[in-house]
Amino acid sequence: MQLEDLVLVSVDDHVVEPPDMFGGRVPARFADQAPRVDVRDDGTEIWRFDGKEATNIGLNAVAGRPVEEYGIEPTSFAEIRSGCYDIHDRVRDMDANGVIASMCFPSFPQLCGQLFAKASDPELGLAVLQAYNDWHIEEWCGTYPGRFIPLSLPPIWDPAAMADEVRRVAAKGCHAVSFSENPAKLKLPSFHSDHWDPFWAACSDEGTMVCLHIGSSSSLVVTAPDAPIDVLIGLQPVNIVQAAADLLWSPVLRKFPALRVALSEGGIGWIPYFLDRMDWIYTRHHGWTGQDFGNKLPSQVFAEQIVTCFIDDPSGVELRHRVGIDSMCWVSDYPHSDSTWPQSPEMLMKSLDGVPDDDIEKFTHRNAIRHYRFDPFAYRPKEQCTVGALRANAVDVDVTPRPGNRPTGPKMTKATDLTRHPGTNR
Repeated sequence: MQLEDLVLVSVDDHVVEPPDMFGGRVPARFADQAPRVDVRDDGTEIWRFDGKEATNIGLNAVAGRPVEEYGIEPTSFAEIRSGCYDIHDRVRDMDANGVIASMCFPSFPQLCGQLFAKASDPELGLAVLQAYNDWHIEEWCGTYPGRFIPLSLPPIWDPAAMADEVRRVAAKGCHAVSFSENPAKLKLPSFHSDHWDPFWAACSDEGTMVCLHIGSSSSLVVTAPDAPIDVLIGLQPVNIVQAAADLLWSPVLRKFPALRVALSEGGIGWIPYFLDRMDWIYTRHHGWTGQDFGNKLPSQVFAEQIVTCFIDDPSGVELRHRVGIDSMCWVSDYPHSDSTWPQSPEMLMKSLDGVPDDDIEKFTHRNAIRHYRFDPFAYRPKEQCTVGALRANAVDVDVTPRPGNRPTGPKMTKATDLTRHPGTNR
């Protein structure tokens, strides 16, 4: 397959929410309490909500910046590329990258709405969360039909309310929800309890994909206080490996066999060994641990119910049939520091030598279309969705890295520096 003929659907990108997103969307009695953007004395901008602050750290929105300027210091809207928060410019950046469709995870509310869960009044939290979901579905995704896969946030403080919200947004055409990779880290019941059963049941009934994004437990792997930030960044996928093991050995997947779960931004190269290990453990130990997969192995349950994704993962592509070719989905991760924008097609092609076109089509778009119940071809013919066609309409988009004004003060280079900004989206 030629680069220009690729059709790319990314199931893991991110939105930096614009300051005016809540205008007219929150019930009148809560309008004065809706999240708002304030400016600190140092010029960085923060979201304030119910006495709490949330910042947007640099690594969340570095698309278009020279790599030398990457960092975890807080930023302002003026310091980031407009495609991070402006829907019209986002679509232009997608065109320039040859990406026809995108699913966007949240930023300031955190990855499964942790900020809204901390509201002092649960009714306020729910009102703001529903306003967020409506904005995301109707404005962010709805402005350009066929370009975005809707993704909702759940009211994680109440499983019954979570189920109701899954059903409410499903009626609006949203069939994906972002949940925590490890709710126990959020001081909530784990996957191993029946606490979340109303939520799992609703997702199963509605065909809603449950997305577990790395960092959605508000916890990352920090090996030592003085470890360089490279260790934390390098070990981020470990969170999703832990989540996969936790989920696989929990009763969730076997109790709800129609449920589908996505391991978002977790990579795929680790999966063949992981599945070998899970099957070995089950075969050797289930007699005394009490695990019962019936006539299946853990790897078979994984293959049937878990969707995976990768940014740039040559080993995973090479081992694609052991990973699970029918569950793999490609992602861009715009505008994060791991993103391959604006050269995603070129980066992906480096891994595709010798890969049959049928396999390429599966993990570049067909799997995403099937698993996320989304069809960009319903809005435009396939030949207009290719990298070549999209880029031909975006030749005027400037993708040259541009330096910006960075915050003053010491640069943060240690993993534990993140604790200085507890309101970040991780």
